[in-house]
Amino acid sequence: MHRYIVTRLLLAIPTLAGAALLVFILMRLVPGDVCVIRLGAGGAHVDAAALKLCRDQLGLDNPIIVQFLDFLKSYVTFDFGKSMWSGNPVTQEILLRLPVSLEVALMATIIAVLLAIPLGTISALRENTVLDHIVRVVAIAGIATPSFWLGIVSLLVVLDVTSALFGAPWMPPIEYVPIWQDPIRNLSMAALPAVTVGYRYAAVSMRMTRSAMLEVMQEDYIRTARAKGLINKLIINRHALKNALLPVVTLIGIEFAFLIGGLVVTEQVFNLNGVGRLFVQAVQNQDYTLTQALVMLTVMVFVICNLIVDLLYAWLDPRIRFS
Repeated sequence: MHRYIVTRLLLAIPTLAGAALLVFILMRLVPGDVCVIRLGAGGAHVDAAALKLCRDQLGLDNPIIVQFLDFLKSYVTFDFGKSMWSGNPVTQEILLRLPVSLEVALMATIIAVLLAIPLGTISALRENTVLDHIVRVVAIAGIATPSFWLGIVSLLVVLDVTSALFGAPWMPPIEYVPIWQDPIRNLSMAALPAVTVGYRYAAVSMRMTRSAMLEVMQEDYIRTARAKGLINKLIINRHALKNALLPVVTLIGIEFAFLIGGLVVTEQVFNLNGVGRLFVQAVQNQDYTLTQALVMLTVMVFVICNLIVDLLYAWLDPRIRFS
């Protein structure tokens, strides 16, 4: 097991290097210049001396290979530099936004797991019954409904309900407050986005759980367990569910990694100052250092989530052994 973990961590190095090279090239292929954006929109009346000074300060006049090596060095030394747009340290910019996205992603994942696994399992065990049809309709509706539209509708419903009950509409707070400082204010801001994202997340996982359970319940070892006289509850919990969860765990891990930086539209709807929104702003401002740091953060989250998923496989299915 230890050898497997070390091997996976070593394999992450070329993955991160490849991602770094890709984002470095793509960012420099995007039309525009961060110095032109900083000094004046359009660039028609930008002073040439000021533009050259800006490019010198940001190191944009250096050869491409030098810029790339400096970029790699910054990650090896954990010195991510300063934002080309705001001038603030990149680490500070990310740490200000990461708690919001991380909290929403964690809450959405908890909601998805609590809904998807029980309902997906029940739907499979009660195949073609009324309960199965209801669960399937709920799951398909969640997959088909865009999260941003559901978020807008949920906000409108909350506004109408609170206006009818209290005489004034209620709006979630804009400023992020850590949950340990003010739990009520924190949850009032994060609850609606988490439920909105978690519903779609749960719908996809629910369908996967149902399909996996239906497939596993037809396996020979399930028939053998029944022939031996094991009770149905024991067969489901000990034999069927654990094996059915293998693809579900993979899906949950990938979805969670995506939520860290992929909630751009949802953050815009609920006015959340998260990583996804920061990502869009960094690209629009041609902020190379910040955009590269955000991409590498996303890649690292995917690598870590995949490693955790692989380790969970061994716990769910003892037949899997890592060497």
